[in-house]
Amino acid sequence: MPERTLDSPPSLTALYPRALAGSTLTPVLRHVPLVGRRFARREELPDVELVVEDVEIDREHLAEYDRVCGFRLRDELPPTYPHMLAFPLSMQLMTEPSFPFPVIGLVHVRNRIEQDRGIRVEEPLTVRVHAEGLADHERGKQFELVAEARAGGEAVWHSRSTYLRKEGGGSSGGDREPSEPPEPNAIWDVPGDIGRRYAAVSGDRNPIHLHPVSARLFGMPKPIAHGMWTKARCLAALEGSLPASFEVDVRFKLPVFLPAKVAFSTSSNGERRFALHDARNGKPHLEGTVSPR
Repeated sequence: MPERTLDSPPSLTALYPRALAGSTLTPVLRHVPLVGRRFARREELPDVELVVEDVEIDREHLAEYDRVCGFRLRDELPPTYPHMLAFPLSMQLMTEPSFPFPVIGLVHVRNRIEQDRGIRVEEPLTVRVHAEGLADHERGKQFELVAEARAGGEAVWHSRSTYLRKEGGGSSGGDREPSEPPEPNAIWDVPGDIGRRYAAVSGDRNPIHLHPVSARLFGMPKPIAHGMWTKARCLAALEGSLPASFEVDVRFKLPVFLPAKVAFSTSSNGERRFALHDARNGKPHLEGTVSPR
């Protein structure tokens, strides 16, 4: 696959207007001028890998991320932190004219992270992202964004994010058959501003996360928490028991409408399992596993 090395990480401030210009989700946006709007997309993924070298970690930014997600303040990156370093490359890829789907409206249904070892804050990273695996799904089309972080020439972190482009009237949350949720280990109050707080530290300013008005414009009755925030929050609760090298695989279920009260549960039988449910009605938000490598 051809590589394209960028001089610096792309600016999300510049990329989100491009993403919004390509959206056809709301009646309001359908009537704005068609500058930047893209149609007649080909259903094939771009054959290119985007690369940024020598990405340095800002300690203050890392500390703010730790606070927002519930991690302890320390000089080692949480396993979800490199996802934020890769996200601008993902947005660059998904907002290019060759990308087959508009960014706004894609549903993040799964994320799998493999951490080969802990990453120190002082280690410069090379971050790489490409797209693959375009396939039919019972609710539309799905594909994967594959990310990798290298330190000193060694691959130390990998991620696969599965996105769904819904077509027709199907739902997006996987198996939603009602089941009895496990007994919770903790109940968390998720504040109404967590979408804005996570957006400020991650740069992921999708309107569905930010404010009731912007969420309604894009088809949500209320703003929803970022899926990667919910994953990070769960891993923060497991922080003391995570091995140095592991795989954590999460499937996102129903969205967390903000504000919310959620129930976190975890168990271990050779493999660590965890889940997040609505604390009032038991509906599933997230299910995941942690496996040593």
